[in-house]
Amino acid sequence: MTITMKTEGTAATLHVEGWLDTQSSPDLGKAVKALPEETAALILDFKKLEYISSSGLREVVAAYKKMKDKNGTFSVIHVGNEVMDVFRLTGFDKKLDIRSAGEVIR
Repeated sequence: MTITMKTEGTAATLHVEGWLDTQSSPDLGKAVKALPEETAALILDFKKLEYISSSGLREVVAAYKKMKDKNGTFSVIHVGNEVMDVFRLTGFDKKLDIRSAGEVIR
């Protein structure tokens, strides 16, 4: 898995590529912890994410909680069909701002 961070003002986007599984999910946690303190908006861009496991889901929820505690915003964008199926099966699509690959960001 590869994570690339892009910041713009107080917004940070983490581009996650590959598999977010038991072995790689701690890397997402480290990337979220490494965000600048002033980060008020976090976007996880899953355009190139192929797979997510339960440990990956746990890190997504941890990132969401961190931003909620800071009164910030959190979104997951460009989610492919297979990963979106996991979000739907777990009900996360009802709790988090998750957008499929075809949805327009407003």
